[in-house]
Amino acid sequence: MLDLFFIIVLLLIGFYWSSAMKAREIAFMAANVYCQKMDVYLLDEYVALNGQWFKRDEGGKLKAWRSYQFEFSSTGDERYHGKVIMLGRKVTKIQLDPYKIQE
Repeated sequence: MLDLFFIIVLLLIGFYWSSAMKAREIAFMAANVYCQKMDVYLLDEYVALNGQWFKRDEGGKLKAWRSYQFEFSSTGDERYHGKVIMLGRKVTKIQLDPYKIQE
C-alpha cells in the first residue's frame, strides 16, 4: 500500500513539473513576441518564475496563477524588468518597466 502511495506522489510531481514547463514556455513566447512588438530586446532568452498561487478564473474554476520576470533592453546598454502574468495556460498581462526610447 505504501508503494502505491509513493507512485501516486511521483506521478503528481511529474504532472506538476510538466505543467510548469509548459507554462514557462508559453510565458517565454509571449514575452518574446511582446518585446518584438514594442521594439525592445529580450535579454538572456529567459523568463524566471517569480511567484505562484491558485486563483479562480472568470468561470469560477481554480487555476494556477503564475508570475514570470524577464529582462529587456531598448538600446542594448541598460537592463529593464518586465513581467508576464498567467492564469492557467492563458497570458493575462504583460508589463514593462518604463524605459528609455532610442532616438
